Amino acid sequence: MPKSFSLLLLAVLFACCKQNESVNFSITYSQALTDQAQDGRLLLLLSTDSTAEPRFQITDDLKTQLVFGIDVENWASGSQKIIRNNAFGYPIQHLKEIPAGDYYMQALLNRYETFTLKNGKTVKLPPDKGEGQQWNRKPGNFYSKPTKVSIHKTGETISIELTESIPPIEEPKDTKYVKHIKFQSKLLTEFWGKPMYLGAHVLVPEGFDQHPEARYPLMIYHGHFPADFGGFSETPPPADMDTSDYSSRFGIYGYKKFQAQEAYNIYKQWTSKNFPRFLVIEIQHANPYYDDSYAVNSANVGPYGDAIMQELIPEIEKQFRGIGEGWARFTYGGSTGGWEALAVQMFYPDEFNGCFAACPDPIDFRAYCLVDIYKDKNAYWYDSEFKKLPIPSHRNYLGQIQSTMQHSNYYELALGTKSRSGQQWDIWEAVYSPQGEDGYPKRIFNKETGEIDKEVAAYWKENYDLRHILERDWATLGPKLKGKIHIYCGDMDNYYLNNAVYLMEDFLQKTNNPFYGGEVAYGDRAEHCWNGDPVNPNYVSRLRYNTMYLPKILKRIEESAPKGADLKSWRY
Repeated sequence: MPKSFSLLLLAVLFACCKQNESVNFSITYSQALTDQAQDGRLLLLLSTDSTAEPRFQITDDLKTQLVFGIDVENWASGSQKIIRNNAFGYPIQHLKEIPAGDYYMQALLNRYETFTLKNGKTVKLPPDKGEGQQWNRKPGNFYSKPTKVSIHKTGETISIELTESIPPIEEPKDTKYVKHIKFQSKLLTEFWGKPMYLGAHVLVPEGFDQHPEARYPLMIYHGHFPADFGGFSETPPPADMDTSDYSSRFGIYGYKKFQAQEAYNIYKQWTSKNFPRFLVIEIQHANPYYDDSYAVNSANVGPYGDAIMQELIPEIEKQFRGIGEGWARFTYGGSTGGWEALAVQMFYPDEFNGCFAACPDPIDFRAYCLVDIYKDKNAYWYDSEFKKLPIPSHRNYLGQIQSTMQHSNYYELALGTKSRSGQQWDIWEAVYSPQGEDGYPKRIFNKETGEIDKEVAAYWKENYDLRHILERDWATLGPKLKGKIHIYCGDMDNYYLNNAVYLMEDFLQKTNNPFYGGEVAYGDRAEHCWNGDPVNPNYVSRLRYNTMYLPKILKRIEESAPKGADLKSWRY
């Protein structure tokens, strides 16, 4: 054997052995936290950045640090769980592949509870604890204090003990204008097999107490989990409020003060003379899969659509004197809330008199962002015989790519298996997919390889592809939706959501008997989440959802309210 070849072979063997001797992590949790065995997702978090705890530095963007995870079941205090060098991670796929060096280290257990569903299946999932399904902030989750560690591929084992527990979140308090409602849902409790709750933050109009005879229209602002009613403040920001904060999303300084001033401006507008008096609600419907249920009935998430429509909204209209009729209800929102606004208008067409869907999540699954789930074979890679080109998942307004479909889904897979990451792609799967034999959602595509399951895609199409459903059922839906559909999207949406809007518009423009009679508009070079304001930049208009559609809502009421409808008691 030639000497040069022998040396090369030794080098290769040395490299392989060195990689296999990568460091392992032995993790325990303190008995002071609990003496009960735990189920959950155990996460190892590593960062080279000391400005924040590692648990707050795991993202889907270019600044993300490292996370590796394993599932644990019946884990007793004092016993070790080992995260080994082959543990799955993000953005580096396996622990053994990380560079040697100094890191800030932290571990966290996202704790699961056992749910015995109405159909008898048993699943283990992270319950919401009032934080909106955020694993790094969830009350009761165990974690370790950050520690600086030197990692070298020497086969060593590093020990970590979870000694901390994230504290409970204080419930928001009522004010003169913002009220809160929360109750146990009969429908959801039956589905999940344990007490489940619905809630909402309610913005009541000026003069609510002074006009007990008034009955009010209802506006539902859909969106991600709201800790409290956002964008409304009875006090202006301090004149000397710090403005050194920088918003990388919008490229401006002092955005926190700008938001605070805008919230105060909304309050002044809301309480001004001759302003129309409405109820506005933001719904709290976080669940074991996500911060939001998507406001529809689902095989995996449960009957949230019916629970909201049959339990929550009637209770709100009863307590806060809503008119309680479909002609006096409107719905709007952006992104997740945009999809929900259109979906509930379609699935409960007589119960709403108009929807304003801004930058909606994919409303046509031929454009599931950049994937056609019906025709494409793989969600991660473009179809090519010789060229392996990844499909992007995020861009800026110049088209520069920050993430790919594979990266985004590996991020989720590191955080949780079986659709349990609490993130975007997994909740789409949880809402839209049929339930699997194991009680968890069936995958639309293999989370590791990206291969698309065509049977699951067919189920999505018939149940949640909003464009397909409209086209399929236009003969019956069309007359109920005439003049009610308004859709807005930036043509450089970061998540390529405009592609599905184009396909929806193609259909709507061809409708007849009746023509849809609504509106579809695009923001030139506008990113996520453009909501139809042709004058102000996105960082302004995104703060004005609760007032910007009012002229169109008032016009719609004037044109469509039935004879004898109450058009006066709320116009004081």
